Amino acid sequence: MSLTIEHLKVALQGKEILHDIDFYMEDGEFVSLLGASGCGKTTLLKSIAGLLDTREGDILIDGQSILREPPEKRGTVIVFQDLRLFPHMTVEKNIAFPMELQKIPKKEQQETIQRLLAEVQLAGYGKRKIKELSGGQMQRVALARALAADPRILLLDEPFSGLDEKLRLEMGSLVKKLHRERHITTILVTHDKREALQMSDRIALMREGDILQYAEPREIFYRPVSRSVAEYFGKTNYIRGTIKNGRFVSPLLEMDAPDLDGNYDALVRPFQIRLKKDGAFEVTDIVFMGEMAEVMLETLQGPLICQCMSTELADMGIKKGMKVGIQIKEGPFSCFAC
Repeated sequence: MSLTIEHLKVALQGKEILHDIDFYMEDGEFVSLLGASGCGKTTLLKSIAGLLDTREGDILIDGQSILREPPEKRGTVIVFQDLRLFPHMTVEKNIAFPMELQKIPKKEQQETIQRLLAEVQLAGYGKRKIKELSGGQMQRVALARALAADPRILLLDEPFSGLDEKLRLEMGSLVKKLHRERHITTILVTHDKREALQMSDRIALMREGDILQYAEPREIFYRPVSRSVAEYFGKTNYIRGTIKNGRFVSPLLEMDAPDLDGNYDALVRPFQIRLKKDGAFEVTDIVFMGEMAEVMLETLQGPLICQCMSTELADMGIKKGMKVGIQIKEGPFSCFAC
């Protein structure tokens, strides 16, 4: 099912939370709403589900407005951060709940329950009580219950935030696997940029009720439309230079650039800078981060941050106080007007 949001505005307690939101999802697409707490991600998700009133705009599924439809008629299902499972029920009864509301025959319910338990890797857990499960297992039950409703659009409101890193990765892999197999249009709310980059077909980066950029992961990472977007995805270097006749030129970097002639700052990620043993730039600090190391250099344009493998740094014998050279790897770059 495709999803279209048109000029959506939502206010809570008289304060506008979402400002003229527009975006479109194709059938079967996986989109992440990414941003800091309070940016409007969950408000947008609840608006799609019909749990919040809208001030202006429209929400359409397959080209048909659902704005006047009650939540239970929209075909959208939310998996909340707190899961909202029924603790007094067994796993089976939790999964069966949406099918009971739809008055699906018991035999069909049981077939669906067993299939879903296998899909979420909980075969044999049907008779257990919710309180007997681990956090990761409860996440799987919540996901199975959502799928039992046969949603047109699946909405995930930071469902992995309470899990440790290992379980979070496992659940992310499971959700992505089920998404590929079922081809369900899915929206994930998250504040974890790595999670969004790994899982999404497209990412909507939000701030203060607006979408700053909506693009595929590689595009939003390598071609951010603003410094705010660039800096959300990690540490940045800005190299001052000039564009003339389609070339960006500076003492540190020269490359093709499609922008108009003028003065610009080129965005260079720390990992795009390769160190060479001899050169003119002083190493002012080295931060060991396990397999990676972060190296700070002093240049004519000011500090420059580089990242490289710790073993590579050790092999070159580079230490604080030494002078090194740099080579900036070819790759996608963005330029911002000064």
